[in-house]
Amino acid sequence: MNKNRSLLMILLALALLVCGAYLLYHKLSPTAAPDQLSTQGSVSTESAEQEDPQAPKKVVAPDFTVYDLEGNEVHLSDYLGKPIILNFWASWCGPCQSEMPDFNDAYGTFGQDIQFLMINMTSGRETLESASAFIEEQGYTFPVFYDTAQAAAQTYGVYALPATLFIDAEGYAVAQATGAINRETLQEGIDMILPT
Repeated sequence: MNKNRSLLMILLALALLVCGAYLLYHKLSPTAAPDQLSTQGSVSTESAEQEDPQAPKKVVAPDFTVYDLEGNEVHLSDYLGKPIILNFWASWCGPCQSEMPDFNDAYGTFGQDIQFLMINMTSGRETLESASAFIEEQGYTFPVFYDTAQAAAQTYGVYALPATLFIDAEGYAVAQATGAINRETLQEGIDMILPT
């Protein structure tokens, strides 16, 4: 009888745990959806012009150093003056692979107006050779840079891939997304940084 009672208590506790996890998932999942842009820490131009002391302050996108395929240093600051899309990826990352065709299409459409910086996380299981071979095999034309020292990833606190940041022409971080984004979310980010 004691054995049955213990088993019943364990099953009841497990059922409560599963129900709690289900409810928590449904409560939190809308705010953690991968196709949402986070704009915390950034403000629109209108708010900044009002100089409201209660309004959040604009956040300057910090500079970093990455490398091109030939090993030349490249800095984020080299591209200021033009809106920037900063995307962190790796060739072994399935979600990264799923969003890359949309980034390539957007580059074809907006490449004259927006600087695309596709930052490969070149460390660990990713090598310069595997990353550049992947880009070539897929026929992507956007600019690719290599974060061989993880300087860019550390600067932006990127610990999960993919991650995308939208930076306006003045160098302010406007929005960010963690996880794969779809074409519509990419366009939403573009609309936020492209001058009207």
